[in-house]
Amino acid sequence: MKRIQIRTFIATAFMMLFLGSCNEILDEQPRSIYEPGFFKTEKGVYGGLTSMYAHLRYIYGPAYYYNTLVTGTDEATYAQSADNNFKDMDLSGVGSVTSTSSRTDGLWTSAFPNINTASGIIENAAAVGTISGALIAEARFFRALDYFLLVQTFGGVPLDLGAGELKFNTNPVRTSTRNTVTEVYTKAIFPDLLTAINDLPSIGRVKGGVTKTVARLYLSKAYLTYAWWLQNPNNVPTYPETTRTDPDGHDAQWYFQKAYDIATEGIDNPGPFNLQNTYYDVNLGQNDRNNEILLYADHTESSEFYNASSLTYSNGAAPENFAGWMMTWNYTNIRSTGVSSVQREASQPLGRPWVRMCPTIGVIKNTFADKTNDSRYDGTFTTVYRGNWNKAGNTSPTLINANGLPVSPGGAVLTFLNDDNSGVVYTTSTGNIGAGLLAGRSDFVINPSGISRIVYPGLWKLGVYRTDSGTGLGQPNAASTRPFNIAKFSELYFIAAEAAVKGAAPKGGKSARELINVIRARAGKWRWDNNGNTAKVADNSAVLTAATPAIIDINYILAERSREYYAEGYRWFDLIRTQKWEELAGSYQICGNNYGDHTPVTVTRTIDKHHYLRPIPQGQLDGMVMSASEKATYQNPGY
Repeated sequence: MKRIQIRTFIATAFMMLFLGSCNEILDEQPRSIYEPGFFKTEKGVYGGLTSMYAHLRYIYGPAYYYNTLVTGTDEATYAQSADNNFKDMDLSGVGSVTSTSSRTDGLWTSAFPNINTASGIIENAAAVGTISGALIAEARFFRALDYFLLVQTFGGVPLDLGAGELKFNTNPVRTSTRNTVTEVYTKAIFPDLLTAINDLPSIGRVKGGVTKTVARLYLSKAYLTYAWWLQNPNNVPTYPETTRTDPDGHDAQWYFQKAYDIATEGIDNPGPFNLQNTYYDVNLGQNDRNNEILLYADHTESSEFYNASSLTYSNGAAPENFAGWMMTWNYTNIRSTGVSSVQREASQPLGRPWVRMCPTIGVIKNTFADKTNDSRYDGTFTTVYRGNWNKAGNTSPTLINANGLPVSPGGAVLTFLNDDNSGVVYTTSTGNIGAGLLAGRSDFVINPSGISRIVYPGLWKLGVYRTDSGTGLGQPNAASTRPFNIAKFSELYFIAAEAAVKGAAPKGGKSARELINVIRARAGKWRWDNNGNTAKVADNSAVLTAATPAIIDINYILAERSREYYAEGYRWFDLIRTQKWEELAGSYQICGNNYGDHTPVTVTRTIDKHHYLRPIPQGQLDGMVMSASEKATYQNPGY
């Protein structure tokens, strides 16, 4: 019998060959060797399920796959220090997406071994008398999750990994056949999630464990995505080519209604989940793993073994969580009296700067236009950089900053203004980063229209949080030990609202506007002001909900989704689902690569229809023993 090699997750010998670029995974951390019958033991089932939670770290948190979901959308472009991984995804003439450059290989090479592990549990676990249906349902959830990510990204993908469709495989296989999008949804995703909803508990088996609520979220989102796919409003091609006909005879409208029904069922039956009282609390490091988070890829600062990476330094590789570095600019170059007044620190507003991605000017000025009433801009970005030189051992009580005025530790050294101010005067030497001056202010300033690829607001929501920094700078060179949030209870409201906009019949006071206003009402509630670094008790819910249009459309839903989930990895999926990518992200504005460059430039992207599917990774093609023409047929068109 073929033996199975295991590291963080279980990969069969078949997977070693099926996934041509998988060598780094199999060589990285070999743990043990088990027979396939391992899944017929209680230890094997629990071990397999543990590996499924662990495999999330190889998808969520590593920056290069994360980049494919954000860069090139209307949320972000490449930043000054970007390598080709980021420039390629921008589709703005500085790179191109190919089978070797697209970093969706991080998804492909992580998902299929996990799918096979899930199938092993689903097939064999019932033989263990102590294994409940709820445990098997966990495996079904993860198999559906991986297939859902794959089908959105690549189109149709294989259901047969060598032993038959959705069967556990142990034999080396060097060929592969892709199923259609319809088959992946109706044979794998929908049945597994329906079973998961039925058999999973309302409260997770372990902290962070999957539940009925997260299964409802993904089933409603899968129904919503499939309904759009059936409808295909802008004639985006699919692959492998197939008619957009549902095998059960349902039309797009039926699936929009099902998406609405399942999402509202999740809202009405939340179990232990709910919305946090304020948006600030959703992404606050001290409040990680709160009851709005349905699923996360977990990390810990208490153990390098269980964190699966160093707690003191990182080179940026899976399974580390280092996505938050990508939109962090090199704030340590700010100078006050010739001193680096904002030191690299392991704190949520700061962290390790990689300068790979940056928000566009449109994000700051348009997506987050209301920075007064809506708390989400303040709860998303670091807009004020405060002096912390004292934590590095510099005992100077003050340093000279803008306009020759002193600044103290904790004081504002650089501020990104909420709105453009014509009184800002830029000079190339200001603060060593070409920032601006405003009369009477001791902090350097930059207008929203002056953000560039080298200086821009950082991404506070994904910033590092640790409890072991004491009074110093901590370990800012280590990857984040925070969990990477994957699914949130709030998205049930967005899914139901989008389905209602697409024609689903509202029920029980849950029209699209009413659903969105639940989210907007929460956005109006403040308890802390990041910008001012002070408590702020304010409730602008009435203002925000009154401003919601009487009739909302898809563009409004998408704008709200970006305000809620900015740079969390939702955006590319949102734009391809609704086929709004070219319309909303076809051009953007940003200033240049050099300090002191505050002249906006409009950049045009070339987004073709074939870009709606990512290329099959070259490693997969190289690993298959098939003819060149068969491999060309296996690849998505345009690549």
